[in-house]
This record gives sequence, structure tokens and C-alpha cells, in this order.
Amino acid sequence: MFSQVVLEMISKGIRETLYMTILSSLLAYILGLPLGILLVVTDKDGIAPRVLLNRIVGIIVNILRSIPFVILLVTLMPFTRLVIGTTLGPNALVVPLVIGSAPYIARLVESSLKEVDHGIIEAAQSMGASPSQIVFKVLVPEAMPSLIMGGAIAVITILSYSAMGGFVGAGGLGTIAINYGYYRYQGDKMLITVAILVLIVQGVQELGGRLMRRSDKRL
Repeated sequence: MFSQVVLEMISKGIRETLYMTILSSLLAYILGLPLGILLVVTDKDGIAPRVLLNRIVGIIVNILRSIPFVILLVTLMPFTRLVIGTTLGPNALVVPLVIGSAPYIARLVESSLKEVDHGIIEAAQSMGASPSQIVFKVLVPEAMPSLIMGGAIAVITILSYSAMGGFVGAGGLGTIAINYGYYRYQGDKMLITVAILVLIVQGVQELGGRLMRRSDKRL
């Protein structure tokens, strides 16, 4: 059995991991959702084509998506220190988590919105709906099941990114796994943190699946 100190450490790690994941997911969606909508709306076949703008945004998103998170984490340390005042702790990891996840979310949103039947969009246009009305009253509601499932995938990805923060002292379960499993060869503590991460992932996936089924008009 684990001592009270170890149990408290693991409990703190869970709280820090959930804090980083939830806050980063919310902030990343604040950036990623509008970017994804912009990519769809300004596409050459979109409701308000702006090819040059679409290409510029697409290039920026692709560049940020192509950088491995560990490298992005280290690269952004000066910026993180400027914003947060430190590069250690959960708050410091939120900065690279948001910057690294927002482009990924933008592509997930873009993919979900492009699944909407174009005939529904044409029907809305024929009734005189404005681009903003089409986006928020047609595209987003019709794509909601896919958006929710994409959201679950994004949260799981951000959770995995947060674990990598253990290499730079960001806190959470990742730091426990690195400090005890890697540096001190205490495999039991590493295994318990991995098991907890797996349970969190399963919970997010299950919640996403239930919300998706509830929002799907076809079911």
C-alpha cells in the first residue's frame, strides 16, 4: 500500500492534470473554433470565399500543427516566462498547451463543418440567410455530433500533451511518472499514474460519446 504522503501527491497530481487539461481545452477552443469556422467560410467553395486569407490561415495552422509538442514546449519557454512569469508549474504549461492545441482543434472543427450536406447550406442561402446565420444556425447545429466527438478527441490529446510537461516540471501526473518512474526507477508509482490517465481518457471518451448521441437528430 502507498503511504499517506504518496496518496496526497497522487491526489495533487490528478487535480493539477485536470486543471491544466480543462483550462487549456477551454482556451484552445476559444481560439481554435473561430479559426476552424474561418477556414470553412473562406474556402474557395465556402459561403464567403477569401482564397488568400484562407491560404494564410491554413499555412499558419499547418506550421503550428507540424511542430512536435515537446519542441514547441521548449521553444515557447521565453514567451511563457513573459506571460506567466515562470516556466514551472501547471499555469506555465497552459500557454504551450493552448498554442499547440488550437491549430489541431481548428482542423477538427473544419473537418466537422465540411461534413454538413451542402444542400442544406444552399437551402439556407436561397432563403436569404446571411453568412453568420448560416454558420451559427445551420453549420454548427448540423455538425454538433461531430464537433462533440472532435472535442473529446481534442481533450484527450491535450491530456496527453500535459503529461509531457513532466519533463519540464509542469506538475500533474506527468511529473510524478517522470520523477518516480524514470529518474528513481519506482515503477509502481509510474504504473498508478498511467492507470489514472487511462481512466480519465476512458471517462472523457464515454462522456463525449453520450453527448454526441444526445445531440444527433438522426437517433
